[in-house]
Amino acid sequence: MTTIQHTRRSLHLSQHAPPLPWRPWRSPAAGVLTLIHAGAAAVLALWWRNTETVAGPDAWLTNGGRITGLLAGYACAVLLALMARVPALDRSVGSDRLARWHAMGGRYTVSLSVAHTLLIIWGYSITAETDVIDQTTALVFAYEDMLIATIGMLLLVVVGIVSARAARRRMSYETWHYVHFLTYLAVFLAFFHQLSNGADFVDAPAARLAWYGLYLGVAGLLLWYRFLTPLRRALRHRLSVAEVHPEAPGVVSVYITGRHLDALAAEPGQFFRWRFLAPGMWWAANPYSLSAPADERHLRITVKAAGGHSAALAGLRPGTRVWAEGPYGAFTRARQGSHKVLLLGGGVGITPLRALFETLPGDMTLLYYARSFQDLALRDELDGIAAARGARLHYVVDERTGPSLPLTAAALSDLVPELTSHDVYVCGPPGMAVAAKAALRDAGVPRHRVHHESFAF
Repeated sequence: MTTIQHTRRSLHLSQHAPPLPWRPWRSPAAGVLTLIHAGAAAVLALWWRNTETVAGPDAWLTNGGRITGLLAGYACAVLLALMARVPALDRSVGSDRLARWHAMGGRYTVSLSVAHTLLIIWGYSITAETDVIDQTTALVFAYEDMLIATIGMLLLVVVGIVSARAARRRMSYETWHYVHFLTYLAVFLAFFHQLSNGADFVDAPAARLAWYGLYLGVAGLLLWYRFLTPLRRALRHRLSVAEVHPEAPGVVSVYITGRHLDALAAEPGQFFRWRFLAPGMWWAANPYSLSAPADERHLRITVKAAGGHSAALAGLRPGTRVWAEGPYGAFTRARQGSHKVLLLGGGVGITPLRALFETLPGDMTLLYYARSFQDLALRDELDGIAAARGARLHYVVDERTGPSLPLTAAALSDLVPELTSHDVYVCGPPGMAVAAKAALRDAGVPRHRVHHESFAF
């Protein structure tokens, strides 16, 4: 088995890399949200244009159902677009922020869908002077495309229940991920009844064309970026496992080789969704960050055993084929706006920070929290990088004999002079990340200087 001297090679390459100009990072998130809200306003304008008067309780209920139905249909398209993994959107807004928007939008979508259903049934039952049970039966079985739309709505509710925080804690990432594929089916089943029964589309060819354009555009993004692009890259780069190396108790580095890897344009701080074509692993694609700068021949991830998939990485054999989707994420030097940088990591969250520690320009400090000295992964590499670039490196462990530093504003301010003028990159377990961001906020570090990207689902 060939041993890969990745640390020495990476250091050599980074020392000769041309410096990048300083530039402050500005998130386009506000622009994306403005575009989404503008689309919602256009949907409301469609209802307004096709509504002359609203009189009587049945009309108010029915029009409430129309509004919530239009917004639910629009929200379905937005939800799918947010998770289409469009590189420009992912690298600028950030994968974790898109995931949070998707989760929040999912709750709105399910609520709007349920409200649409109840309001339409209630309004129609008053108009027809029937009870809601008879009206529900008539709507589901007598109206075109309503039966399959009902199935789609029920599937959407199931996905919403599974996505609730209490439910997510009881299932694996892989199970949650594949249940989410029901969203595609739910949206597909519900789509056609909007055009066949929606009062805003039946006699409005322009509106129908716009709705088709919206959904076909989103479908094209999903097909290209979620399916065809990974397939094309797998055939071109032919990734495979080169070596698996233990780094700390329960932590291994997986070296992956392939062809023309520089064409991936992977940046330090980014991650891929990895699918290892080994027995019991091929069906799951999990997100792991690059733990070293990529080059034209090798990629490396460093993973802690925290579940079945991550634990199985230690048993991978050289030559195992790999599919990788990415690179994703905005946790990169594009966010850097200051010459001074603090990298604040905990546990295996050190992996993207290790790559940034080597490559980010400027005055660099790394603060690494771990349970024990044995749990300090990649320590030799970090020591070598710190010595090579003259950076400050601090280890903090829980052991009584080890160095201790509470995650408080006072402790961080004492350790890092002029903390408020630093860009701070935070990566670690959820509890540690929350405590770190609170301490930085209390220390007066501006929010736009604190960069964090979570990979929790």
